[in-house]
Order: sequence, then C-alpha cells, then structure tokens
Amino acid sequence: MEVLKKELTKIIETLPKNEQEIINEKLNNLVSVYPFNKYEYILSMLIGMNKISFDEYLEIRSNYIKRNKYLPIFEISAPRTFGEGIEKHLKKIAPGLLKPTKKLDSTYSGEYDLLYKISNKEKIKIEVKASRAVKYKSKEPLYQKALSWESNACFDMNFQQIKPKCCDVFIWVGIWKDVIKYWVLASKEVEENKYYSKGQHRGNSGEGQLHLTNENIDEFKKYEVKETELIDKIIEAYNRQKLK
Repeated sequence: MEVLKKELTKIIETLPKNEQEIINEKLNNLVSVYPFNKYEYILSMLIGMNKISFDEYLEIRSNYIKRNKYLPIFEISAPRTFGEGIEKHLKKIAPGLLKPTKKLDSTYSGEYDLLYKISNKEKIKIEVKASRAVKYKSKEPLYQKALSWESNACFDMNFQQIKPKCCDVFIWVGIWKDVIKYWVLASKEVEENKYYSKGQHRGNSGEGQLHLTNENIDEFKKYEVKETELIDKIIEAYNRQKLK
C-alpha cells in the first residue's frame, strides 16, 4: 500500500495547483465503503482528468497485485480457517502429503497435521506451523500491517503449541504479502534449538513455542526449502531425525 500511495502522490504532484486542490477537497469529504476506497477514487479521477491512460492504470493495478499476491491470506481472521487453508495449500504443492486418518495410522489421535507414506510400513508424521509477517506491536488490522519480504520493519512470528514428541518433521510456513517461505526441520532440531521455549502453558508438558523474528530468521536459512523440493526435504529431515 505504501508503494501505491507514493506512486499516486507522485502523479498528483505533477498536476496544476488548482487540480490538486480539487482532488484533496474531494478526498477530505470522501466516504469509503468497500470496495470503493480512496485509492480507487484517486485512480478514477486521474483517468477522468486524462492524467493517466487506461493502460497506465492497468500497469499500476498489475504491479500492485504482484506486490500483494498473498494479501488475502492476511484477511483471514479465524485461526482454524487459516490453519486449514495452509494445509490445503501444502497438499496442493506437494500432492504426496495426506491428511492422517485411523486407516492410514491406527495410532492417530489428532496429534499431528499431515502424513507422508514412504512405504506401507514407514510413514512420516508431520506437524505444520504457519504465521504471517506483520509490523511488530502494530494495532492495525492484519491486512494493513502486512509486510513485504524486502521490508526492514520488525516482525515476530510466534509458532505456538509446538509438541516435538508428537511428530517426526515440522513444516514452518511464513507468509509475507508478496512471498511464502517454507522451512523443514526434524522434530529434534526444533526441540534442541536455542530459541525453542518449553512450557508455553502451565501444566502442558512437552509443549513449547518458538519466535521467528527479523533478528534470528537468517539462522534458519539452512532449513529453508523451495516448494518444488518440499517432499525431498521432508524425507531428508526424517532421515536426520532417525539418526539422532
């Protein structure tokens, strides 16, 4: 949004003073109701005043969409809906991932999220943790404080209710408004990490949390994977888990 605001401000500043005053006066009296907001109004006025062409409008629109490809994910407020959406996304980009059931795993009781079958006898239990990158300590709605990958703003992704004993492998999903990042770690690599804090809730034995922030994210670079190699990296992490 900041980039779009700068683009429109730059165009407006090229207008004659009287036209700038007209736009500002109308904006001051404008009532915004979704999807008719002030940015849509400014663009409409600039087109109507022949200050930008329709093709230029389409270019501005296209660039905005590229910068905010995943912004709709920040508009999801219900944690359950958010979590289910991430699992569906992972199964789409890595079709070998399965939703566990008693038929696939007779001991399954909801303690992990996804499963990958190496063979009929050997299966990888996978826990998924996802979070969205937003301005740290901002009180704005999620979609307004969403960050781009190149932003220098502080963020704090809190991966909560981590239970290393309940899975073999963790998939962490970090969402920025323009990119999605993935990290794959063996369960014990999470449990033994210096940032892992045990005892998130009093009385919840074996459960903890880990904060991924702008200050420590580079330390997890070795676990970062591309979506096209997700299955291979899950298997590699599982093999590391068995060696520990």
